[in-house]
Amino acid sequence: MRTLVPRLRHRSWVLAVLAGFSVVGLLLAGFVAAPVSSAAADSGCRVDYTVNQWSGGYTAAIKVTNLGPAVTSWRLTWTYGGDQQVTSAWNATASQSGKAVTVTDAGWNGALATGGSADFGVQGTYQSANPTPSDFAVNGVSCGGATAPTDPGTPTTTPPTTPPPSSGCGGAVICTGFEDQSGTTPSGAWQFTAPDCQGTGTVTVDTSVAHSGGKSIRVDGKAGYCNHAFVATTADLSSVGPVYIRMWVRHTTALPAGHVAFVSMPDSSQGGKALRIGGQNGALQWNREIDDATLPAQSPTGVAQSAPLPTGSWQCLRFMVDTSNGHLDTWLGDQQVPGLHQDGVPTADIDQQWLSRTTAPRPTGLRFGWESYGGGDDTLWFDDVAVGSAPIGC
Repeated sequence: MRTLVPRLRHRSWVLAVLAGFSVVGLLLAGFVAAPVSSAAADSGCRVDYTVNQWSGGYTAAIKVTNLGPAVTSWRLTWTYGGDQQVTSAWNATASQSGKAVTVTDAGWNGALATGGSADFGVQGTYQSANPTPSDFAVNGVSCGGATAPTDPGTPTTTPPTTPPPSSGCGGAVICTGFEDQSGTTPSGAWQFTAPDCQGTGTVTVDTSVAHSGGKSIRVDGKAGYCNHAFVATTADLSSVGPVYIRMWVRHTTALPAGHVAFVSMPDSSQGGKALRIGGQNGALQWNREIDDATLPAQSPTGVAQSAPLPTGSWQCLRFMVDTSNGHLDTWLGDQQVPGLHQDGVPTADIDQQWLSRTTAPRPTGLRFGWESYGGGDDTLWFDDVAVGSAPIGC
């Protein structure tokens, strides 16, 4: 029986400043995004560097294009002119010594034909200034100002720069739009459940609101501790790894200041306790039931790296759990959410709680619905849910 005491460790606070965050195209709290773009090129390479920054932090989307002979791997270097410090990267590996930054390919995106490109990104902090670097070099060749060659060679197909999500969900363990549901009560492969205790929340099959087809799962989530209402798959996910989840979600009320969860996965690494996805302080978060750790950390800086879940429209949410090393990732639409990215490299105000436990998650099932630990009614719809061991696109 769950008690209320562990929840008391979360301290809710009111975020007073709303500003635009162009990476995800959403309203976030507590920072101001200032998009800056820079491009550099010569006969060997081109680098496009687009930064979104706020007070004390930034992310940079980077595209490196090979304008010389084909390569099997790449190493991009640059020097920061301010006091920037890279804290993490995605689709690449980054290191920093003083002001000098070195980024190497992730393996699967290392081969670049002539004209081929790779997209990746870094996240970092700064104290006083965040000027855009200009001395990029790829494999020791400067990307500083000359024009591209007039004869780039025979065009070839550009290799993918991210693991390509499937266009549908062929091969997925779960792939459903709930069109096989009959009546208003979930049945067959999906069953109602209240994992710890049941209140007045309800789960029904809805024929009036759907992302595709004519049916979805509707959850009327109710506020108050121990008011759990979920629908759970009967499929066993214990042999799926890594675990990729794609779902479309629509809801009516902004995520509250208090902790709520709308995705819950029984986790054998926690003795069956849940690995949860929900919200707190108005933004999306991961939560680990066994020790109540959150990703990101619930500080103004941490929450500013997450994103709210927009209301009144269908949103594509995608998650990844690497069952071999414990890494996590989260995408809202096609945009990675920086604060919900955990790659094992410590990042201040993001993952210090999460990295306190080193055992990799091992989800065995999937539940979606609503649980609240105080205030927070919401009505949610779920549709087009897929689970597999490879990326699944929106």
